[in-house]
Amino acid sequence: MTMIPDEIIEQVRDAADLVEVIGESVQLKRTGSDYRGPCPFHGGAHRNFSVIPKKGLYYCFVCHAGGDVFTWLMKRFGMDYPTAVREVARKVGIVIPESGRPQGPDPREPLFSAAALAQEFFARQLLESGEADGARQYLAGRSISLEQAGEWGLGYAPRGTEFMKEMGRLGIGEPVLLEAGLAHQRDDGSVVVRFRGRLLFPIHDLRGRVVGFGGRLLGPGEPKYLNSPETPIFRKGGLLYHLHIAKGAVRKEETVVIVEGYFDVLRLQAAGIENVVAPLGTALTADQAAVLRRFAKTAILLYDSDRAGLRATFRTGDELLHHGIRVRVATLPPGDDPDTLVQRGGAAALQPLLRDAMDILERKLQLLEQGGWFADVAKRRDALDRILPTLRATTDPMARDLYVGRVAERVGVSRDTLERELRDRAAPARPEPSTPQPLPPSPGSRPPAVRHPGARVEQALLRVLVASPTWRTRAASEFVGESFDVPTFRAVFEALAALPPNADAADAVAALPEAVIPVFERLCEVAASLAGLDLDREYEGAAEKLRDRTEFRRVNMVQDPDERRRIMAQWSAQTKERYAWLRAAQRSRRTQRQ
Repeated sequence: MTMIPDEIIEQVRDAADLVEVIGESVQLKRTGSDYRGPCPFHGGAHRNFSVIPKKGLYYCFVCHAGGDVFTWLMKRFGMDYPTAVREVARKVGIVIPESGRPQGPDPREPLFSAAALAQEFFARQLLESGEADGARQYLAGRSISLEQAGEWGLGYAPRGTEFMKEMGRLGIGEPVLLEAGLAHQRDDGSVVVRFRGRLLFPIHDLRGRVVGFGGRLLGPGEPKYLNSPETPIFRKGGLLYHLHIAKGAVRKEETVVIVEGYFDVLRLQAAGIENVVAPLGTALTADQAAVLRRFAKTAILLYDSDRAGLRATFRTGDELLHHGIRVRVATLPPGDDPDTLVQRGGAAALQPLLRDAMDILERKLQLLEQGGWFADVAKRRDALDRILPTLRATTDPMARDLYVGRVAERVGVSRDTLERELRDRAAPARPEPSTPQPLPPSPGSRPPAVRHPGARVEQALLRVLVASPTWRTRAASEFVGESFDVPTFRAVFEALAALPPNADAADAVAALPEAVIPVFERLCEVAASLAGLDLDREYEGAAEKLRDRTEFRRVNMVQDPDERRRIMAQWSAQTKERYAWLRAAQRSRRTQRQ
């Protein structure tokens, strides 16, 4: 059997009439824009089985079976995936070319199967488990019904060992769970589930297969959102949430609406705005922009209007401009996000904002004008530095020419001078998004040894700062960026130290260079393991070592040998006293807890 190209699979799926295919074996009756009938999977007599043509999906509200036209044939008639695609292609009259290249079993198939089974398990937990009562209340508080949660495939990850037991019963072993990112291996060699006590959002590839999850913590702790790790089937920088459903609407309207979070996507989709997607917790990547370029000519950015949201807006906009996509910016009312706005006023509250979205350059000029950046010559120079990245990112020749003329007019410089500035201070070359990148170590393996001296101490301190805003405030008063030798750790510390006292640690990502974001996300994952530990002890242990390192270097800079020995002896005695006090304080805290 030959390999079927992805574009042919998408063409077949888009051309399929799901109601006709399912109606061959299920008696369906129209209910509004959907169709209902008895579920063939659990043999129900009531019309709990729903077919949703505009989404290309079916779903049973009793047994929770669901999927697209290919999943239907696979589950209902036992076909494998290629056979299901060919059967639908035959029905819609699409000829699948025979390339002559033999296609053996996909080595990733066990990972896809594990992810699909995990999604079904998590979905059942959300609807049926007593432990998930908090998750159900949380959804109710956001006006999301269990029926909607079922349609979207939302789930709940229990804290116990039920998941590992269920996967074992289904024949999914630990090696597959580790490689699929559904479990991870502790330092002692034990294997535990990755997601615990979180509301889960399934993430799909363009074929509609579950490849990973985004998990939201429902109680206190960090990180608030946790994604699946990089795996052979899940590459966060190349996927967009909801695109597997939204791509048809995006292609039809030639416009994609980009929002920040999972709930923003679901709220807009429930309100009838289908062409909406979101990155997976970070700024839009070059690979994600390249994927969107296949479907859309224009993007509307619908991010929060606070400072962090504006930074993310312009970073995302520049990436899209680099890929030839026109970019407009919709401005939300202060204090609102897409979720709350639509929840309060429906699609009618949002449509005017999308219709009146401004070109990204005009929005940037507007904000600079409001901030007084054009008031004098010095500020105009600084304003131009803020505008240049957008001009450099624009690859469409006509748009670039219009932008250069507009900026030259507004800033008050000649067009020739501005063109020369763009040439002389060209942006560094960007890596091609299609360049294959090596996968990170598998979830079951240990990370490579850190080569930078002192990196472990810096990492130990940072993970406490990510876990607790209290310690962020203290660390900001005790250390400076230069206290950290590892450049990426220094950038993370400075971003965390600049946050307001009660801000969420995740807000620091907006101030980080893109290359540092994976490091920050890894710190957030590590910080999650601190739950239940004595953060006082963790902080003091790392902070003392960092202070000692700084002091040791200061002492070594003293030129006179005798003076250096005297200071070293004094410092050594003080260090012993500090450690003795620290140990006594720790013993006292343990006694109080007992």
